[in-house]
Amino acid sequence: MKYPVYIPLLDGNEKKYVDECLDTSWISSKGHFVSDFEKAFAAYIGKDYATGVFNGTVAIHLAMVTLGLKEGDEVIVPTFTYVASANPILMVGAKPVFVDSLRDGWQMDPEDVKRKITNKTKAIVVVHLYGHPCEMDAIMSIAKEHKLFVIEDCAEAIGSEYKGKKVGSFGDISCFSFFGNKTITTGEGGMVMTNDADLYEKCCHYKAQGVSKTREYWHDVVGYNYRMTNLQAAIGLAQLEKIEDKVSKKEKLGQWYQKHLADTPLVFHTPQPNVRHTYWMCSVLAQTPEERVALRKYLADNGVETRPTFPAIHNMPMYDTKESFPVGEDLSARGINLPSYPALQEQDIINITNLIKDFYKV
Repeated sequence: MKYPVYIPLLDGNEKKYVDECLDTSWISSKGHFVSDFEKAFAAYIGKDYATGVFNGTVAIHLAMVTLGLKEGDEVIVPTFTYVASANPILMVGAKPVFVDSLRDGWQMDPEDVKRKITNKTKAIVVVHLYGHPCEMDAIMSIAKEHKLFVIEDCAEAIGSEYKGKKVGSFGDISCFSFFGNKTITTGEGGMVMTNDADLYEKCCHYKAQGVSKTREYWHDVVGYNYRMTNLQAAIGLAQLEKIEDKVSKKEKLGQWYQKHLADTPLVFHTPQPNVRHTYWMCSVLAQTPEERVALRKYLADNGVETRPTFPAIHNMPMYDTKESFPVGEDLSARGINLPSYPALQEQDIINITNLIKDFYKV
């Protein structure tokens, strides 16, 4: 493909820091890059505590274990998101309760959240999808009224802001992913963050096999090996050093796509008021599901990789709730992710959008 959907940008101190790990033999979960990355990322987001983990999915699972979610509990989550937002709910034995999305902004619908709360509801998983923040004032108000935990899934929204505050700074626990296609990457990797010292200590305890602090090789809870490696953290720290440059480049991509797609029938995923949309993926809606298939094939035949937006989770075989979520299902059926990597220049976007205009004959 001439234009893949994503290529990570490794243009800082990544090699220098990894070489230090190799030269000193600190390649596992010990080494100063882990704590350096945790502290720097906590400062960037605006949380007091951060602990690195192996990927974004285990970050969400660890958050749920730490909060004590269990069988019989209900956890609210959008159906229009990546499956990793919901699977950890099953992993702790709780029940996912799906909610629909807002037409504008594509994020979870706070009014549907209200409708789905029962006396078994214990938490809300807030997913800042495709780099666009959720309506956090409304969601935090609902959570406070009903005494619910808020877990922020910020995997796709590093650097995004709601009313001047970075996503990840609102919830009881916030989770991040540093997969290869994320705004900053460690290859694989994730982070769990909180302002609560007790929750932080529990996170660290559970992620390290539940090992005792006072007795060697003694484990007092069922824990997990979810630790981040020094190699991962070395790459992450180098990436974080250039985070504003990366986010600014992503914002330019969104602006260029909007500018050059203006004469097409596609509807761009535009930011709503009071948010900083960081365009993890620059996404559009085709007019129909059938048109999406045809447009994606045309672009692929001409060297442009795209991806469909996420399938609605409630239809997947391990969930299959038989419910209807009209907005989320529609966004899922018509959405397309366009090439969104930060090395793209405006001429690249012109080349891609000219192909789209050729498809529509405009």
